Amino acid sequence: MTTVLIADDQPMQRFGFRMLLESQADMSVTGEAGDGIEAVRLVDRHRPDVVLMDIRMPGLDGIEATRRVIAAGAATRVLIVTTFELDEYAYEGLRAGASGFLVKDAQPEELLAGIRAVAAGDAVVAPSLTRRLLDTYLHRLPPAPAVPAGPAKADPRLSPLTERELEILTAVARGWTNTEIAGRLHLAESTVKTHVSRVLAKTGSRDRIQAVILGYDTGLVAADRQ
Repeated sequence: MTTVLIADDQPMQRFGFRMLLESQADMSVTGEAGDGIEAVRLVDRHRPDVVLMDIRMPGLDGIEATRRVIAAGAATRVLIVTTFELDEYAYEGLRAGASGFLVKDAQPEELLAGIRAVAAGDAVVAPSLTRRLLDTYLHRLPPAPAVPAGPAKADPRLSPLTERELEILTAVARGWTNTEIAGRLHLAESTVKTHVSRVLAKTGSRDRIQAVILGYDTGLVAADRQ
């Protein structure tokens, strides 16, 4: 059973989400929050598997709420639901620790599949869409902390990686799928999956999206690089 907390300031939106989720035999709704502060409080109380997090809420917005949920160290994963496909705040939400994002007008089966994927530890944003989002909005948002001068690997977050793992992280950050990485680097796809898992573990990245963001933050990949 996957437990879900719904955080949205629109009562009708929460009602629609609840009706959909409660129609599924493998999902249950643990609570509803009308703002970010309540969402953080209810996550601490109920420890849901997934939070459906709206971005624009009164008081504490969904981005800061996501940041607090992740900082608390809970196993709860955050799935951002936004009005626009390329909402400029979505990147900030991903950087704050969300495991992906969907648009509110997604088909019901897309939302359900997204929740299940996030609960299983996967990212719900395809690598190509992640790359498009980052390339489009990275230059509009507050800059990431300064990267130390010198090679990208000088960043302490990258120091545990081998040369091959650094190569894999760079490929992931460019938006390549495992199949594309395998073809371009002449590796078996199973080997690529193993390398990706090790990269996530060594860098403390919760999922592939966080690895992509790490690649941008550390300068492995530039926002305008093709």
